[in-house]
Amino acid sequence: MKAPQADALIEDCGDHLRVTLSNPGRRNALAPAMYARLREALAQAAAQNRLGAVVLTGADGYFCAGGDLNALATRAAMPRHERRARIEDLHDTIRAIRACPRPVIAAVEGGAAGAGLSMALACDLLVAAEDASFAAAYVRVGLVPDGGLTTSLARRVPAGFAARMCLTGDPVPAATLAAMGVVTDLVAPGQALAHAAALAARMAQGPAAAHGAIKQLLAAAREGDFDSQLDREAEAMADALAAPEAAAGLTARLNRTAPDFGRGSSGADKKEPRP
Repeated sequence: MKAPQADALIEDCGDHLRVTLSNPGRRNALAPAMYARLREALAQAAAQNRLGAVVLTGADGYFCAGGDLNALATRAAMPRHERRARIEDLHDTIRAIRACPRPVIAAVEGGAAGAGLSMALACDLLVAAEDASFAAAYVRVGLVPDGGLTTSLARRVPAGFAARMCLTGDPVPAATLAAMGVVTDLVAPGQALAHAAALAARMAQGPAAAHGAIKQLLAAAREGDFDSQLDREAEAMADALAAPEAAAGLTARLNRTAPDFGRGSSGADKKEPRP
């Protein structure tokens, strides 16, 4: 019987997409097919107004163990440009998560290690079970972080803590990262996916354009200087004030009613990629 293949399974949940990393028997270790499918889901979410978020999770009670060690062991024989191309496939996926105009929510059970941690930290919100752990495990096999992990850690945790994570590869409990604000939602074991789905449903009731603009502003704030960020915020607010979402939101607030941001499916949705 043919062995199960690595994949990222896309499920349309009505108001959001669920992407499940699946590589049976390997703790969902990453493979190129998974990158392509995740990017496909992110593009689909961006194209459809009714989709409020993308929830990224892992199969069989574990988020992702990072790179497939069997595959990584073959890379030394490749020309350097081919090794670099394989890394760029991951990096393009990380860029797509960050650039997606919809919130991307990681739902972590079990743990996230190596590039799996990089992927979780690229998400906008990180929901984790209380018994989950996180490890920058690259150093344990003589490798260095990729997927933007050093930047993600440097911007979120104290310098010494980031150094210890990367230099030792020791696992860190979810509660520790929650205390630092890295894990945004700490939940009971087995509840990460349900909690992430509830957050996605909430996002689907919110203003789509504003969510996209907020993501861009937050990304720019991490990378730019304060005065430039003031200018970006002024430009974005000037656009938002004249947009239909603001009209709906302000009118509803003044009338003390629930806002309708028009997130339902309509003919205005862009063409949907194949399921």
